[in-house]
Amino acid sequence: MRKTNRQQDEQIKNNPHVEQKAVQQAEGLEKQDTRGKDTGKETLQQEQEDYKRMLESFSRHKNHSLKTLLAIYRGQYFKIFLSVLFFAIKHMPVLILPIVTANIINAATSPDEQTMHIIFANVVVMSLLVLQNVLTNYWHTYFYARVTRDVECQLRSSMVRKLQQLSITYHNEIQSGRLQSKVMRDVEQIQNLSSQVFITILSMVFNIVVAFCVVFGSSITVFLFFLGLIPVSVFIRIAFRDKINRRNHGFRKEMEETSVKVMEMVELIPVTRAHALEETETRKLHSQLKNVEQEGFRLDMLQSFFGSISWASFQVFQVLCLGFTGYLAVKGEIQPGDVVMYQTYFGTIVNQVSGLITLIPIISKGLESVNSVGDILLCNDVEDNSGSRKIKNVKGDILFSDVTFQFHDAETPVFEHLNFEVKAGETIAFVGASGAGKTTILNLVIGFFSATKGKVFIDRKDMKDFNLQSYRQHIAVVPQTPILFTGTIRENITYGADDVSEAFLQEVVKAANLEELVKELPRGLDTEITEHGSNLSGGQRQRVSIARAFVRNPKILILDEATSALDTISEKKIQDSIDKLVKNRTTLIVAHRLSTIRNADKIAVVGEGGIVEYGTYEELMEKQGIFYEMCSLQV
Repeated sequence: MRKTNRQQDEQIKNNPHVEQKAVQQAEGLEKQDTRGKDTGKETLQQEQEDYKRMLESFSRHKNHSLKTLLAIYRGQYFKIFLSVLFFAIKHMPVLILPIVTANIINAATSPDEQTMHIIFANVVVMSLLVLQNVLTNYWHTYFYARVTRDVECQLRSSMVRKLQQLSITYHNEIQSGRLQSKVMRDVEQIQNLSSQVFITILSMVFNIVVAFCVVFGSSITVFLFFLGLIPVSVFIRIAFRDKINRRNHGFRKEMEETSVKVMEMVELIPVTRAHALEETETRKLHSQLKNVEQEGFRLDMLQSFFGSISWASFQVFQVLCLGFTGYLAVKGEIQPGDVVMYQTYFGTIVNQVSGLITLIPIISKGLESVNSVGDILLCNDVEDNSGSRKIKNVKGDILFSDVTFQFHDAETPVFEHLNFEVKAGETIAFVGASGAGKTTILNLVIGFFSATKGKVFIDRKDMKDFNLQSYRQHIAVVPQTPILFTGTIRENITYGADDVSEAFLQEVVKAANLEELVKELPRGLDTEITEHGSNLSGGQRQRVSIARAFVRNPKILILDEATSALDTISEKKIQDSIDKLVKNRTTLIVAHRLSTIRNADKIAVVGEGGIVEYGTYEELMEKQGIFYEMCSLQV
């Protein structure tokens, strides 16, 4: 269920994760979030090819998790083959040892003039096979690790790229903790699953096939006895499959919910401590952790029960095999040494089949993670700019022509038949009650939303025909809550702008009233900012955000309540910076304070259904309507 229009607008402001995505997408930075570092054309091209391949793999086999897993390793199959080949070679000592043991025992129990030669030859062969393990194990691990780590990186990179493309509406509707869990935990589970499928399972199948082949070549009677193991393993697999899948699904959901709640708890620690609610938050999270504990316990017990039944069944078979081959030796159908060989091979088969069945819970968990990653990569809530006209220059003329906008799950429109025009270089301020639709209007200008009816024109051109990413490169957004990342002040200011000269950067610092701050800091612009800019004041963070807008030299500027949470002194400095920033730029301001909107060319009062008052500050004050009453309350 999608959120109401008020929740849509407010969450963009109140959720740092969503607001950061909004700023990145509004400024056309969703595909270049690299903190100003050039990844190189070849690297970028390779990343894009990997991304397309991942999308194709998930979309082509979206209803078959195992096929999807195999598909995402396309292009890596030769390396996987080499890894398996070197595994087979390195594993030869284990497979040959039963034959060598049987040969030596048979030779020792029936000695003749060739006995010592047989024993010596078998010992030499076995020693050489053991020594080659050192080199072949290295190459087996090299190819296996190279493949799985490479695909693990490609998966995470593809998910990050897709998250940057998904709409703000999508990010409104899913908690960032769930996304983090998918990117980190689920990809790790897929990597573990890959290890099981491409290495462990293949090696187990290899061991079983070799054992069966040797036994088949030695004794058809014993081979037929061995085949009796297969129906048992199939029956156990079918009996537990659905239960294990359900438990894995429930456990994953609880882990995602825990990740969400832990992130919320960390964000709320200052509020929690300020109101002495530590115990309340601890109890709340403890309750969620208990849910994880219970789901995990149920899963562990089911897996344990599953494993113990399979183990006991196969051990009974192994005892029966020992008795059966002993009976054949007594009757003289096989030699005494062959009893050891068959018992060893049967033990190999039993252990490998038992291991395969034990891996089923891990495989189920990994396949569940494949589906979880597919939730992101297969999501269609993206902005498609393919084939759209790229925008090279923007003057800044904005026209709303009979625009109606309604969220698809809402019963009534946010506004209807909205008409207004902003000429290039003008400043228009939007005021009104929370939830009236001010931020919705900004989102229409940015291109986050499309008009339900009517049209929005930029420079007399319909926005629906735009390549929105190219258009947004001419926009800058200063949100209510400054979005800063861990890095230097310089990196935060120049974020998304290439080749900024030092001279121009100093001009920007001066225009944003950051000179005094930069001089006070020991490393100036190269001072590191901690997480969320916590080592700066609110006003300082906002001025860094404004400096970032200056660097972009935008044609259209969006100011979304940029001074609403500041003290009087900070507000004055911010307002001075804003006054410099808006010159010769089309500016749309959402604000409540008179100091922010007094100098606007036009003021739009947004009420129920659309704009209820529109004009200059003086015109609206003379009218003594809604705007006049709002101003009177602030005096």
